[in-house]
Amino acid sequence: MYIPNHFAEARPEVLHACIRRHPLGTLVVPTASGLEVNHVPFLVEGDRLHAHVARANPLWQVALTGSAVAIFQGPDRYITPSWYATKVETGKVVPTWNYVVVHAHGPLRFVEDPAWLRAHVARLVATHEAGRPAPWQVSDAPADYVDKLLGAIVGIELAVERLEGKWKLGQNRNAADREGVIAGLRAEGDPAAAALAELIPKG
Repeated sequence: MYIPNHFAEARPEVLHACIRRHPLGTLVVPTASGLEVNHVPFLVEGDRLHAHVARANPLWQVALTGSAVAIFQGPDRYITPSWYATKVETGKVVPTWNYVVVHAHGPLRFVEDPAWLRAHVARLVATHEAGRPAPWQVSDAPADYVDKLLGAIVGIELAVERLEGKWKLGQNRNAADREGVIAGLRAEGDPAAAALAELIPKG
């Protein structure tokens, strides 16, 4: 990924936080017939990313050894030049797109071990049920039903060898232009636009 220095984000804790907030990753894996692309929710487990796919998904049988990449897309929005103070001053502005993205590179391992799969699914459920008034638990479902479903999935472990982030947030614009973008995004009345506004450097 092309990352100009002013858009680079390399702090692991920031990149991991982005993955946790936006866990549905786009997993791109090389196969003998080309690239295979799947969309799966991931968990951050230290320097590993864990997920699973249906056993019926051929991914776990056709993936080649070597590096795969999981892509996590944070908030993004079109940025109109009308929000820039520079538009009034010189008119020398054009539209752009601001966004946050994380790429995790590394080899994949596929896991069929029932204990691993059960623990993974329990952690995945606990993560996304946390904070709900009555959190659902795997044990709420009949044990034989859960066993059957666990037999229908295959686990994925991506050992992260390279983690890179691009925070394209107008760092190359002056403070007045960035403040204009923040105000414009907040005025959209859209939670995703507001989330992006909170990430833009101020001052």
